[in-house]
Amino acid sequence: MPIFLDPIFSFISLSHLMVDTFNASRPVLLTYFGLSESQIALFSTIYIWASALTQPIFGWISDRTGPRWLSAGGVLWMTVFYSLALTLPGNAGLACLIIAALGSSAFHPVGAVQAALRGRELMKGRETTSTSLFFTAGQMGHFAGPIITGLILTYLKIPGMYILPLVSIPIGLSLMNQLRHNHPHPQPVKTVISRRSRAGLVFIFILMIVATMQSWAQANMVNLIPKYIKDLGQSATVYGSMAGLFMGGSALGNMFGGYFADRFPKRFVASLALLFAAFPIYTVSQIGWSWWLYLLVPLAGAFTGAVHSIMVVLAQRIIPGGMALASGLILGFIFSSGALGLLYTGHLAELHGFPYVLTLTTGMVLFASPLALLLKE
Repeated sequence: MPIFLDPIFSFISLSHLMVDTFNASRPVLLTYFGLSESQIALFSTIYIWASALTQPIFGWISDRTGPRWLSAGGVLWMTVFYSLALTLPGNAGLACLIIAALGSSAFHPVGAVQAALRGRELMKGRETTSTSLFFTAGQMGHFAGPIITGLILTYLKIPGMYILPLVSIPIGLSLMNQLRHNHPHPQPVKTVISRRSRAGLVFIFILMIVATMQSWAQANMVNLIPKYIKDLGQSATVYGSMAGLFMGGSALGNMFGGYFADRFPKRFVASLALLFAAFPIYTVSQIGWSWWLYLLVPLAGAFTGAVHSIMVVLAQRIIPGGMALASGLILGFIFSSGALGLLYTGHLAELHGFPYVLTLTTGMVLFASPLALLLKE
């Protein structure tokens, strides 16, 4: 696709892959450290909140200062503190891992805006497609991160995990070079502001509900399925691969979701994707360990992931303020609401088992599917 020949889009996407490789290694790393479901859920919630709740702030700053330092700096910030998390023992290392999440927070709203702008300029206004490709790169990081982490921990243990920071350094420096002109983000024109005002609180409320259900469903799967597979007697390679397959499916779903959302009404695409997600999620809850999981888990990821870029693009058009602020607000809300739900379902998983949580997750996507039809373009 020609947009990948654009150096800015390519390095933004490559940086997203690296940032989310760091993020996705977390559940496998915590499982390897021997944390329980509740501990994993609690730590993951703190980690995600540290990243999510600060995204609007970084988005607001980048709307005024340009994208260069927050995007490239976010990658390099994660590199430094992820390395410290591997080096320092116990709670000090876990604290550094949480601090590393601020790098992800700085990068995401800026990267989402750059992807949308490149789509407008290079793809004749197909910003949902370019945004979905950007998020696909990140979700490929979520796909590769657990698999790579599982393999490294199996064969090289913790010292091997320093491979990831070493790879990220040239990526962050290259992104800094590509954005050296630091062009400011465009500000919304009066007609856009007027349209945003007419959208009203009802639209934003529905968008929040749909985004919460989608994010919560994904958080349940990607953060708890490694522990579930481990409890079924499988190795780090297997449970790392399973989390990776879910996010690999999510990456493909995100790409196709963005493609179809630029050609058909976005609300119909989101509604159908959430409806179809219910079937593989519920089936996984019923079959225990089976080789069918290698098909069902990525299918669940594909259908839930197809909704993500649609939510972000709709928010960029409606939420008042600059594009990066809007991106930071919706991304921060998506990630934090999923993390809050995870805190509750992690406790439920210990009390009733992961299959019970999957049944609950099935209900979430079925609840969100008809609500998505109420979203305006």
